[in-house]
Amino acid sequence: MKLCFIVSEFFGWGKYGGYGSATRVLATELVRRGLDVTVVTPARGDQPERENVEGVAVLSFRAHSIKTQFSLLRACQADVYHSQEPSLGTWLALQAAPNGAHVVTCRDTRVTADWVVELRSWFLDRSFRTLLTLPYENNPLVSRAVRLADAVYCPNEFSRPIAKKKYQLAALPGFLPNPVRPSSVPVQKAERPTVCFVGRWDSRKRPQLFFDLARKFPEVRFSALGQGRTAARTLALRRQYAGIDNLELEGFIDQFSSTRFQQVLSQSWILVNTALREGLPRSFLEAASFKCAILSRVDPDGFASRFGWRVANDDFADGLRQLLKDETWRRRGEEAHDYVTRKYGFEQAIQQHLAVYRQVTQNRGTRLTA
Repeated sequence: MKLCFIVSEFFGWGKYGGYGSATRVLATELVRRGLDVTVVTPARGDQPERENVEGVAVLSFRAHSIKTQFSLLRACQADVYHSQEPSLGTWLALQAAPNGAHVVTCRDTRVTADWVVELRSWFLDRSFRTLLTLPYENNPLVSRAVRLADAVYCPNEFSRPIAKKKYQLAALPGFLPNPVRPSSVPVQKAERPTVCFVGRWDSRKRPQLFFDLARKFPEVRFSALGQGRTAARTLALRRQYAGIDNLELEGFIDQFSSTRFQQVLSQSWILVNTALREGLPRSFLEAASFKCAILSRVDPDGFASRFGWRVANDDFADGLRQLLKDETWRRRGEEAHDYVTRKYGFEQAIQQHLAVYRQVTQNRGTRLTA
C-alpha cells in the first residue's frame, strides 16, 4: 500500500510542533511495517525538495505554491492520502488523485474564538507570514474537501462535535488516536520536586508564566524545553531569566535523535502548560506516558481536571501547591499513564490506522458528493 501524508510541518526542519512529531512517529512506523510512505509538506528554511527520513520520502514545496503542491500530490499516485488537519492541500489532493482514497484527521479544529487568540499572538510575535495560515486552512474549498473525504477523524473526543459543526458533516467524525511511542528510558522520578515545560517560547504559549513560577518555588526544580519562533526571541528570554538558580533553560531537544527529552519527562513530577489555547497537546500524552501530572489552564478532554490540576485565573502557584501536597501529583500521574496506555497505546493506535487504510481502499469509489 502506498500512503501520502499531507501535513503543514514535518519534525526536523525549523518547526517542531505536535503535527510534525505525530506524523513522523506514525509515518516511520508504517514504513517499518512495509508501507510505502510519502510526506508532502511546505518547505522551511533550507529544507531540500526531496529527502529520505527513516525510510519516509519527504517532498517539500515553497510555502503556498499551489501549483507545485498539486504536482507533487498527483505524482505521488498513492492509494491513500491522509491529511493531518484539513487545509487547501486536502482539496488539492482530491483534484490531483480523484481515484485515491482520502482520509482527514482534524487535529486542532479552530473556530472564531480560537483564531482571535492566534491572531493576537502572531501580531505580538510579529509573525506576519503566519497570517497566511488563515486562508490556507479556512475557506469553502477546505470545508468541501472534508465533506468529500472517505473518512474523517479526530485524535481526541472534545473536538468531534466541533469538527462536525464547522465542516457541516452528516455524522460525528470517528476517533483515531495519536500513537504514543513506548519509552526507551525507564520512569524514574527525581527525588527533588521537578516540573517541566514543553513547547514553543512564544506569546500564545506564555512561557514567562512558567519562568516566573520558578521564582515562587525555589525548592522546586524547573526545566523548560523549547525555543522561540526566532533566535532573537530565544536569546532575549534566556537573558531575562538567566539568574534563576532553580530554572534550567534546556532549549530545543530533538526527541528523534536524543533520549534527553524522555529523560526530562521521566524525572519530572508535573508537566506545566501555560498556553492560552490548545487542542489536545501531544505533550500531554507524552508526559502522561511518563506518569507526569498535568498543570494547565486549558483542559481538553478534561485532561488537567482528571490527571492533574486545572488552573483558574492563571493561578499556577496555587495549582502547583495542590499537586505537591500529599503527593497528589503521583496519583494523578499514574492515572494519566493508565488512561493514555488504554486509549493511545502505540500498537493499538497503529493497528487502528492500518484498519482505516484497509477500509477506505476497499470502499474506494463510493464517495458521496457534497
